[in-house]
Amino acid sequence: MTFRDEVRSGITVLADDLTSAGDGAAPFRRTGHEARILLAAPAAVPRHATGVTAVDLGSRVLDEESAALHTWRAARLFAGSELLFKTVDSTLRGHVAAEVRAARAGSRRRAVVIAPAFPAEGRVTVAGVQYVRGVPVHESDFARDPVHPVRCSDLVTLFPEAVLAEPGPGPGFAAELPGLIGNGDLIVCSAASDGDLDRLVAAVPRLDDVLWVGSPGLAAALARRCARAAGSAAPVPAPARRPLIVVGSANPTSRAQLAALRARADVQGITVSGDPATAVETLRGLTAPVLTLRTPDERHAPHTARALARSLAAVVQALIEEGLVDALVVTGGETAATVLRTLDATGIGLVDEPEPGVARGTLLGRLPLPVLIKAGGFGDDAMLLRLCHLIRHPCDPDPGDHP
Repeated sequence: MTFRDEVRSGITVLADDLTSAGDGAAPFRRTGHEARILLAAPAAVPRHATGVTAVDLGSRVLDEESAALHTWRAARLFAGSELLFKTVDSTLRGHVAAEVRAARAGSRRRAVVIAPAFPAEGRVTVAGVQYVRGVPVHESDFARDPVHPVRCSDLVTLFPEAVLAEPGPGPGFAAELPGLIGNGDLIVCSAASDGDLDRLVAAVPRLDDVLWVGSPGLAAALARRCARAAGSAAPVPAPARRPLIVVGSANPTSRAQLAALRARADVQGITVSGDPATAVETLRGLTAPVLTLRTPDERHAPHTARALARSLAAVVQALIEEGLVDALVVTGGETAATVLRTLDATGIGLVDEPEPGVARGTLLGRLPLPVLIKAGGFGDDAMLLRLCHLIRHPCDPDPGDHP
């Protein structure tokens, strides 16, 4: 890596929800960096902080003005980072433009590079327009998100001040990009493959000149460039005796994954829609080695979704404190953050990224439980089956015929 000076404060990921924080930090963990996720911005940054610190700002569920203020404060706090990465959702949900501008103002970085493509999940940027598996994001299922429906797929419309760049295989892009950064531009980069993202990162001489903005695809490209020759391996969590699978995301992808898991005879679970005490009483009577907990399938207004997340968290807390479950798999960023805060966790010590968009770690706080978190829209129908197997058999990557 090339930076402006020798004493900096590590790599920082600023995220608008918990799963984005995990997605942003996990690729760096895979390339040898120690990494942790914090559930809130700290009061101060240690002078000689090392490794990767990912901060869940919780800004996606705030109004735009509050989200921008939270982002500005965090970017100012971590302005001295060796590498500053602002996550955005690869489907452009949330307060994308307001948060990017706030992060730029707070960090005072010379230029901004925006590349939200995540090719491994079929999210690509073509001529500045964001697509999900060939469909513009404003025409996809994400247009019906109950909290942040996506209305615009065109990044140049979101950022009229932007310069559009296309990372091609020839020498032109590598020669052009440093000049745009020197001009202090806000640069929107198209990308249809991981190779495009690698070419983008390779074309920037000094990584700390830039506020980097993107999804797990760009995080992985930056992590590959910043890979450590001899990274430390985190201890693999102990096998879970009885995991709890918590699905708070209403995304159809998560619901299909849960249906595949629930089809097994050794998995039981319930839907939480009201009184947590009733749900806990029902779960006490279940005998399966894997339990599931979910909200109703239909999408909800924001205030209802938050109330359901709190109900889920209360049920999870009761089950853990009674010793009925000893590990968590959680999907949905707001759900995960609500559950973890209810458990008095301050963050997650990352172990690895077992699949794209999935973070595995151990809770930081009074209950050091194994945990896996993933965003609602990621993965194929068998993903929860694999994650359930992984948390029960952490040293056996092959699920075979068992979750």
